[in-house]
Amino acid sequence: MTVTERMQRIIDEVDWLKGVCALSEAEDTDRDSTGPPIVLFPFGRLVPIREQNRRAFSFVEAMLVVVFLGVFVLIALPRLDYALLKRYKAEAEAQKLATDLRLTRRLAISDAATNTEGYDLNMLGASPYTAYEIKNADTNETVASHAIDSDVVVTGGSMFKFEPTGNLQTGSDVQLTVSAEGKVITITITRATGGVKCAEN
Repeated sequence: MTVTERMQRIIDEVDWLKGVCALSEAEDTDRDSTGPPIVLFPFGRLVPIREQNRRAFSFVEAMLVVVFLGVFVLIALPRLDYALLKRYKAEAEAQKLATDLRLTRRLAISDAATNTEGYDLNMLGASPYTAYEIKNADTNETVASHAIDSDVVVTGGSMFKFEPTGNLQTGSDVQLTVSAEGKVITITITRATGGVKCAEN
């Protein structure tokens, strides 16, 4: 590279630095410009920055948002109404129990041709119960079982025997109570028909 070429390169670089300084001053004094900002690269090349690139979040900004949300969750979590959650659990358990009582009756009717003993739904454990199971009264086979949520209290009858005609056998219980945090739901079975009714007290 000749001396003249070196001098010209130095002059170009000085001009570039002057352009950068001028651009910086223009941005400080005129923030209301509607056009996209321009970056001055060496040797006089002007390249506009796309507006969408300026809208992107940096990694640090994203991390700050995540930290802020984490702190918010830690503050809000102890304020949740756990009593309300337990009441929802009681409602869900009552609906599940009523559905399984209807299933027991339906099984007794559908297998009437081969099963003259019917099907039973038996509560397990001492009251308040911890679980229940559906059994084929003829073969003593367990068809289904369900564990009751520990936040929910289930009391009342322990044995519900459905005959092949769909009615409850003599001596079977007819009522269960499901409760949690002041919410009380009563499940009643009509002995003559085997119909199941679920009602909140």
